[in-house]
Amino acid sequence: MLRGFSLITGTAFVVLIALIAGLAANAILQLQKLDDQMQVIVEQHNRRIDLVTQTQLAAHLRTDSLFRMALADDPFERDHFFMEFNRAGFLVGSGRSALRNLGLNPQEQQHFDQQTPLIASIQSVQGQVVDLLAAERSDEARRLLEKEAIPLQTSFNQQLSEMRNRYQLQSLNAQQQARATYLRTFLGTLAFGVLAITLSMLIAWRTLCHIALKSGYIQKQMAELEASRASLHEEATHDELTGLANRRLFHDRLQQAIRYAHRYGGKVGILYVDLDRFKEINDRHGHQMGDAVLTEVARRLTSSIRDSDSVARLGGDEFVVLLEGVQGREDFLAIAHKIEQALNADTQFLGLDLTIAASIGQALYPDDGDDEDALIRAADAAMYRTKSGSHSRRQHDLQFH
Repeated sequence: MLRGFSLITGTAFVVLIALIAGLAANAILQLQKLDDQMQVIVEQHNRRIDLVTQTQLAAHLRTDSLFRMALADDPFERDHFFMEFNRAGFLVGSGRSALRNLGLNPQEQQHFDQQTPLIASIQSVQGQVVDLLAAERSDEARRLLEKEAIPLQTSFNQQLSEMRNRYQLQSLNAQQQARATYLRTFLGTLAFGVLAITLSMLIAWRTLCHIALKSGYIQKQMAELEASRASLHEEATHDELTGLANRRLFHDRLQQAIRYAHRYGGKVGILYVDLDRFKEINDRHGHQMGDAVLTEVARRLTSSIRDSDSVARLGGDEFVVLLEGVQGREDFLAIAHKIEQALNADTQFLGLDLTIAASIGQALYPDDGDDEDALIRAADAAMYRTKSGSHSRRQHDLQFH
């Protein structure tokens, strides 16, 4: 009888050890797998999303620089835009190279290869535009821009948007898999723990303490991941210096406003604000003072508009104001005057006597364009007409640009 009892006890002990060993092995394996999935989310997917976003911004800047080259009459200004054009091309190429070096699965490689001939077409057309500009055939260059270069760039941007969406979906799937792995780990551990508790309360208690420690570690990693994603989103959609919306976020807001206006028959307006003689401030007082001026201009622009409107910084000393629910062009003049008054409100700026002035162009949907790119081009062109006009006629002409 004692031998039978010892045999049962020994068997139970062996089973207990096996259960505990299985519990530990399963927990370590699953937690390691979960940690690997976390690393994929943080290091792989977010890196790819960031590279695609940078490539898309660089591609847009390349076309935008080419467009400004076509509009510029000053040779030095055209050379400046040409340098930006080349730099943006380098960023597009380096972004794609970095993305390829991260490793692509067969489906991703197929999408990546499909972009190659499109990029070649874009480079070819852009090269033709540059050659036309070099030959002083600006009208032909602009027509080629409108008919071929810009549509090709739009198609490339769409492909990049689809690629970014795929990576975001992969990131979301990876998170869901991580959560599922965590759930399986928890349930499996709980089942083993309940069975082990029937044999030994002490070992079960120690096991549950171990699981609680690992669970806290996982929750901490999840919190760090969410904070990282929020930070990446902020950096991708807002200007680092001024805190305003950047070009990408402004395009999204303008697109949504146009869709709403199209559906309900409203109007949407934008004001393109370009600071006058800002380069003189940078050259005379340094880039630190220039950054301070841009930050103050952003604050004054924000305080000059309605709560329903928004301000974005497109880059350099260029800002744009999105006006929703406008009745017509007469609304632009009042808002533009208010902006000019705000910019000139205090000539004593950071201890220096600086005058802040701006050239403002405007465009109205649907009168000046039926999509965001057309509106921005119209407002930009209006701003250049304002900047090139005489000071006495600038505000008189504003409402007609």
